[in-house]
Amino acid sequence: MIYFFAILLLLVILILAFNVRIVPQASVYVVERLGAYYGTWETGIHFKVPIIDKVAKRISLKEQVMDFPPQPVITKDNVTIQIDTIVFYQVTDAKLYTYGVERPILAIESLSATTLRNIIGEMELDHTLTSRDVINTRITSSLDQATDKWGIKVNRVELKNIIPPREIQDAMEKQMKAERERRESILRAEGEKRSQILVAEGNKESQILNAEAEKQAAILHADAVKEQKIREGQGEAESIMLVQKALADSIRMLNEASPSDRVLALKAFESLVKVADGKATKIIIPSEIQSVAGLAVSLKELMSSDPKDVVAAGAEQLPEG
Repeated sequence: MIYFFAILLLLVILILAFNVRIVPQASVYVVERLGAYYGTWETGIHFKVPIIDKVAKRISLKEQVMDFPPQPVITKDNVTIQIDTIVFYQVTDAKLYTYGVERPILAIESLSATTLRNIIGEMELDHTLTSRDVINTRITSSLDQATDKWGIKVNRVELKNIIPPREIQDAMEKQMKAERERRESILRAEGEKRSQILVAEGNKESQILNAEAEKQAAILHADAVKEQKIREGQGEAESIMLVQKALADSIRMLNEASPSDRVLALKAFESLVKVADGKATKIIIPSEIQSVAGLAVSLKELMSSDPKDVVAAGAEQLPEG
């Protein structure tokens, strides 16, 4: 009996081990009972009835990516191009995905190629090469609507490559090369123009600076001349002041010495000599000197002789005392 119960317990454990299912996160199991759809197991632990229940399909609910090989497509202007697409899809209904279509991935690929041919057939090559976003949007909308009954949601479709024929590729490369050369010529011309503008601006700035320097030099020269004249005027004024001061000092000293009439007369004759330096045509004689004896003779000699002789003659005729 002990062996029997041990064997029975072992069988129960084996049955449980082989019929207990744990569904992982983001996955579902489609279960059939006696060959018919029974239910969909979601995340968690489940028990399958031996022999009666069967896990028909394990399905991932994550977003999946399918990279389809290039498909030949003819454009509106009869150019055959190769286009490969990438489809991002996600299972939304496990029952429809299991029983809605046989080999759903192949069905999506075939539907994608058909839809792509219909869309590209309405477009010319140039429009096809520049309208990837438009093509992606149209294919996504068409596939999503068609696969909805299969329990599949197409999130987006991307055109991976658009490969035109070799001769068209060569022509496009030549066109691109010509366009690059044209842009290079334009940039070079703009650079040369910019360089000329910079040179002209530099010359203009240099001329302005030279003119400003010449103007500043002229102003400094004028200021220097002005300063020189001011200093010369100040020097002459100081010289005149010194002469006047010396004259005043001499008069003061003469007054302090109490000179006699004879000395004053002699000083007067010296002044006459300076006045009649050969340049004056008329001479006014002070009244103090008119009383001096022999003034007529002195005046005559003053007009015709050396001034020094005139002074000497006048000194001899002065009265004594």
